[in-house]
Amino acid sequence: MNLGLMTKPRLSLMRLIEMNLGFLGLQFSFGLQQANMAPIYGYLGADEASLPLLWLAGPMTGLLIQPLIGAMSDRTSTRIGRRTPYFLVGAILCSLCLLAMPYSPTLWVAASLLWVLDAANNVTMEPYRAYVGDRLPDDQRAAGFLTQSAFTGLAQTLSYLAPSLLVWIGFNKDAVDGNGIPDITQIA
Repeated sequence: MNLGLMTKPRLSLMRLIEMNLGFLGLQFSFGLQQANMAPIYGYLGADEASLPLLWLAGPMTGLLIQPLIGAMSDRTSTRIGRRTPYFLVGAILCSLCLLAMPYSPTLWVAASLLWVLDAANNVTMEPYRAYVGDRLPDDQRAAGFLTQSAFTGLAQTLSYLAPSLLVWIGFNKDAVDGNGIPDITQIA
């Protein structure tokens, strides 16, 4: 089915929001990564001089994965859609990495999980951006992309606030696991 030749229906604001809820989750994943990886690395013994090297996962995977996945998703045709397989695989991998990350026993495990997490985030993000163009008529694309941008800001804010909110609702900010990683970091 060639969506470019079909008349695309206009969507209500609620449908635009629903359409982009996955993008909110994706950006929350990025925010958790940005807010918590440096402390996790520190708890596992990384010195400050090595942090820039450990953070190369983001730019390197984005540089390699986004163009590749973007081109692949443009050419994908499945019964569940062009972009959906990428959303599913990326979301599952992101979830698994986010669950495992705070329980990393060593620095190399945490660094490896960050690379996989960042790759999975990128596998999901590039097709999600294209999804707006696929589904919306030209006169609604700006609203679709604006919704994604608003969700980016909201998700980043919530992910940075998550540990503080956990303390506010009663979690002990000083409780740590065997690796020295705070419980609130693990729960967030």
